[in-house]
Amino acid sequence: MKKMKRFDTINVIPFIDIMLVLLVMVLTTATFVKTGLISVDLPEAKSAASKHEPRELKLTIQKDGTLMSGEENTPITLAEFEQQVIAGGKEMTVALYSDEKAEFKNFVVVMDVLKRLGHEQLYIVTDKK
Repeated sequence: MKKMKRFDTINVIPFIDIMLVLLVMVLTTATFVKTGLISVDLPEAKSAASKHEPRELKLTIQKDGTLMSGEENTPITLAEFEQQVIAGGKEMTVALYSDEKAEFKNFVVVMDVLKRLGHEQLYIVTDKK
């Protein structure tokens, strides 16, 4: 009769491999959900809230330091820009267009206003070379 060998260890390498694959799948899916690439059909209700459309504030810094707001590019002051950000709320996105010849201090002043207000929805528009 054969004597059975005692089984003292467990091989965890296959378990780690499976967990890493699952982690990659979860992270990939979470990225798609966050960026809105996975479409979701929402159920309908009679008392549903109105559709939420985040707003966007376009701010342009010209090379002479003038701030322009909106699609119609109306000149505004820094205080008016601050009021627009406050009125838009934290969900509003600020799109910043800055002339390449504009002084850096103008950019810093705008960023300072956004930081002071705790506003984090910002993207800086550039040209692709």
